[in-house]
Amino acid sequence: MSCSGFAFRGWAGPGIFQYIKKLFLTEQAGRAQAVDFLRKNVANSISMANLVMGLSSVLCSLNGLYHHACWLVLVGFLLDLADGAVARQLNACSALGAKLDDFADFTSFGLATALLLQAHGILDGALAIVYVLAVFTRLCFFSSGVPFMYRGLPCPYGSSVLASTYLLTGGNLVVLRIVAMVMILFMVDQGFYPHDKVLESQAWKKVVYVGGVVVVFFSVFPTASLYYLLWSISYIFFPTALWSYKA
Repeated sequence: MSCSGFAFRGWAGPGIFQYIKKLFLTEQAGRAQAVDFLRKNVANSISMANLVMGLSSVLCSLNGLYHHACWLVLVGFLLDLADGAVARQLNACSALGAKLDDFADFTSFGLATALLLQAHGILDGALAIVYVLAVFTRLCFFSSGVPFMYRGLPCPYGSSVLASTYLLTGGNLVVLRIVAMVMILFMVDQGFYPHDKVLESQAWKKVVYVGGVVVVFFSVFPTASLYYLLWSISYIFFPTALWSYKA
């Protein structure tokens, strides 16, 4: 009886050890795969969050909640600046990420922003359609071919200007539509604008970004959007002097 017990223990010991070792290695591999999956999809999650902001803004506009719609666009603006930086820092750039980013941008800075124009007639509707087409053209066809440069104004800045203008003017549609026409011209222009790598550049640009995040918490005050207006205007009129990646 005792001999068979020893024989059993002699067989079971290494078997249990090998099983535990295999389980441990499997768990390690599983953890490594999970970490790698998270690394590759953090930036994609930020792009998805931008898309959700855009869709939520659309719903708010359709229900007449334009104040909320504007702030959702501005939050999308912040998310759009973050997704590329996170992807580069984590070495997680991918074709899927680029497609998600473009789709999110088209939703937030094309469709959602155009709805802020409140098209009630043929001319107003035409302006909204032209704005969406300008964003579409800017996203699809305006590759500068120059390192660290865009051709035409990046659409998030046009949306930031429009959303801020709406909030600061109390929804003055005449002013808003004039600004929209100006933003269309900037977007389809052949001018060059630097890559806005705000989170990968000088410390003061990171402070500007953090300031934008803080301002969101004061969104109950329409004047808080002045921060975004000044930020975007400085990029539009002083792109190389202030916002160049190497400046």
